Amino acid sequence: MIKVTIYQNSEGEITGVSIQGHAGYADNGSDIVCAAVSVLTQNTVNSIEQFTEDRFSVDVDEKEGGLYLKMKPGYSGRSKLLLDSLILGLQGIEEEYMDYLDVIFEEV
Repeated sequence: MIKVTIYQNSEGEITGVSIQGHAGYADNGSDIVCAAVSVLTQNTVNSIEQFTEDRFSVDVDEKEGGLYLKMKPGYSGRSKLLLDSLILGLQGIEEEYMDYLDVIFEEV
C-alpha cells in the first residue's frame, strides 16, 4: 500500500508531503495505482519548480518507493493551488483504490 501523509501547520497550510511504499495493485511496470500517484507527484514538483519562484526540497528513494516534499514557509498562491490539486487527485485515486492508497493529514 502507498501511504501519503500531508503535513499541515496549525493554520492548515501544507508544509510537506510524504509518499511511501508500493501499491501492490499489479506487477512492477503494470501497476496503474503506482503510475497515477507517480505522475501526479512528479507533475506537481515540476510545476512548482517551473511556474513559481517558491523554494522547496525533495528527497526521493526510488528503490523503496519514497518521496518527501518540503515547502519553505511563505510560498505563493500558485504553489498552494498546485498542492491542493495534488491532494484532490490523490484523494480521487484513494476513493477508487482504497486498498492500495491511504491519504492522511497530520498537523506539525
